[in-house]
Amino acid sequence: MKLKLEKPIVFLDLETTGLDVARDRIVELCYIRIEPNGNEEAKSMRINPEMHIPEVCSKVHGIYDEDVKDCPTFKEIAPELAKTFSGCDFAGFNSNKFDIPLLVEEFMRAGIDPDLSDRRFVDVQNIYHKMERRTLIAAYKFYCGKNLENAHSALADTRATYEVLQAQLDHYPDVLKNDVEFLSEYSTIGKNVDLAGRFVYNENGEEIVNFGKYKGKAIKDVLRTDPSYYSWIQQGDFTLNTKQVLEKLRLKYARR
Repeated sequence: MKLKLEKPIVFLDLETTGLDVARDRIVELCYIRIEPNGNEEAKSMRINPEMHIPEVCSKVHGIYDEDVKDCPTFKEIAPELAKTFSGCDFAGFNSNKFDIPLLVEEFMRAGIDPDLSDRRFVDVQNIYHKMERRTLIAAYKFYCGKNLENAHSALADTRATYEVLQAQLDHYPDVLKNDVEFLSEYSTIGKNVDLAGRFVYNENGEEIVNFGKYKGKAIKDVLRTDPSYYSWIQQGDFTLNTKQVLEKLRLKYARR
């Protein structure tokens, strides 16, 4: 089933120097931008991460320091990439937990603050896990009836993710709606305030701390009773997005 779109959606996949959103960097970014009329633009780009790519990661995605030493840095491609992604919804495989937060972190390090507050995020892995609970390779075989060639090649994974979502719409017509807003809501597990999930909304829509000694406590109460908490986050090893969100929340509750 073809995906019904009201605005463009970008399927993306990242290959990186590791799995730490706050510290690691992108070494390859592939995306497919699909327009509401069905037109597609696919692009794959290697990126100099300005840091060593650990051998354990290179063995997974096949990209070594030598392969990207002459490639542009993310900061160099960020302005054009921001234009390409402007006004688009996003989709990927495990993208809500990893790809989107890391992409936003890279943009912020490059001095660009992407406002994604009005975007929808469709995580095909979350749909798959709710239905079948396996990996992208297994999902591709299960839904599309094909073996995934060049697994862990970012473009191959991106294309496979797009095909799997279309097949999921056909496979679960009584459950899934061909609507990005519905798919975004369905594929979201938990409601994060920040992309890394350090802060989440509870059932009453209140911002709650989701880790550490204050887990389960309302952020407004923590900021009121422990003013040093704000400084600890800002000076700690947290993502720029998490720090930015807490700054906005502090200002929000300071005005009340």
